[in-house]
Amino acid sequence: MRADFSERFRKSYENAPLYIQRIFDKKLNFLLRSLHHPSLHAKKYDESRNIWQARATKTWRFYFRINSDIYELTDLIKHPK
Repeated sequence: MRADFSERFRKSYENAPLYIQRIFDKKLNFLLRSLHHPSLHAKKYDESRNIWQARATKTWRFYFRINSDIYELTDLIKHPK
């Protein structure tokens, strides 16, 4: 698997605090190795649009689609709860 980053994701990543960027980079490596890595807590977020959600931290999430062998990263945001 490999990753592709949308323009929206790139902007979200650039605007995130540096420590979140570093944590996300680590989580991305986990994702590329296994969607089921326990620290990701990855789950289907929107079935109809094929959007997945995974945990960067307890308060930050990232969103992606799975298209063949590509994870299409769409956003990195602070969790609203």
